[in-house]
Amino acid sequence: MCGRFNVTDSPVVGELMDELGMPYRPKPQLNVPPGGTAEFVLEDGNGRQLVPGIWSLLIEEKPDGTGYRPNPKFHTFNARSDRLTSSPLWKKAYPSRRCIVPVSAFHEWRGKQVYNIHPQGEATALAGLWQSWRFGDDRVNSFTVITLPPHPRFSHIHPKSIPLMLRPEDFDMWLDPNFHQTDAFQGLMKSHIAAPLVCEPVRSPNDLEPVGEAEVLETD
Repeated sequence: MCGRFNVTDSPVVGELMDELGMPYRPKPQLNVPPGGTAEFVLEDGNGRQLVPGIWSLLIEEKPDGTGYRPNPKFHTFNARSDRLTSSPLWKKAYPSRRCIVPVSAFHEWRGKQVYNIHPQGEATALAGLWQSWRFGDDRVNSFTVITLPPHPRFSHIHPKSIPLMLRPEDFDMWLDPNFHQTDAFQGLMKSHIAAPLVCEPVRSPNDLEPVGEAEVLETD
């Protein structure tokens, strides 16, 4: 599960965006929840773009007409990797609407303790899927974050899953909307730690103040 993340105005976020070939920087914000709005990178006929979207793939108009919200019938802020080609929720988007969500770190809780988690010395390129919706005259984007099966060295932090974090060598193929051979991504869909992963206990996802020694999980 990936249930919160943050984007800070830091050099490592800038470095990630440079690796993505993007001259723009995502808006800094802390403690972004499912249903919140964040920015993600997609590629289409106009090249790569950094666009805002609602974090949950299926969305609908709010009953009071004040905006848009996740569809309450389905939890679509995370997409399980083992269901990308079988579930009606994901299989239409997976071949051509893949995206990257550039964040500083994501959060997980162990009991009441929150952890701020990211590759060592780097920002985090979360793999996702995206959709674009038309509501009257409004066009609204949405996205989901892909999660992998539990990892044995991460399960003491979160026992059910770990988000798919892409490496720079994955970016071009992942974002290419004309590359439909998703079998090429099977290796990515196995639970793995591709770069040393820092798990830092913090006081709150709203201030990220460290409250203990960080643990570093080495690569597989």
